[in-house]
Amino acid sequence: MADTLFTHDDIAALFTRSDGTYLFARWGRPMAPVVFGVAPQTLDVVKGAIEAVGALTGMGVAQTDPELGSNTMWFFFSDWAELLEVPDLDRLVPDLHPLVARLTKAGANQYRIFRFDEAGAIRACFVFLRMDAHLGAVPADTLALTQVVQSVLLWSDTAFTDRAALARAEDGTVLLRPDIAMLIRVAYDPVLPSVAQDPSHALRLAARIEAMKDA
Repeated sequence: MADTLFTHDDIAALFTRSDGTYLFARWGRPMAPVVFGVAPQTLDVVKGAIEAVGALTGMGVAQTDPELGSNTMWFFFSDWAELLEVPDLDRLVPDLHPLVARLTKAGANQYRIFRFDEAGAIRACFVFLRMDAHLGAVPADTLALTQVVQSVLLWSDTAFTDRAALARAEDGTVLLRPDIAMLIRVAYDPVLPSVAQDPSHALRLAARIEAMKDA
């Protein structure tokens, strides 16, 4: 499994939305996760994936967030309507009822919602997974790692359409692709801004990847 280092264009595409706008954001605080609706063994897998990706950011994972308690909430369920029964979820997720109706009509099996602080950095993320036949067939470690990667940065809505975030090692183990891991690491360089809307930001990410390659 060889590293594939990103070019500037590769990186820019990962943060350029389908409407043509460039938008990058990273977490401004450590993730403090809580997971609902899974067995203990799956909970350990999810938390392990969050800790592994959190280590790449340099911030790690917190037990609690001082403002929100938990700022990374994962919900596993079999029907979107179950979200309407979660106490106070409608206070955390505005327009929850129409959202559930829309996702049910679309037959969606996953959805993520980000919340941002005053500076525009990520302050919270809600991950919703409806465990239909498709998701149910995905190994827990693959599903967890995929979702954490998609939650650690504000990627483009088309970021992983043509490029997978994970790869399979020779021994069959599913791992985060080395180039994606490197990009996450440099994206959290303290010298770089937590939010960027100018495509030139991708040049700075590419330069740091080249520096890591040559180190």
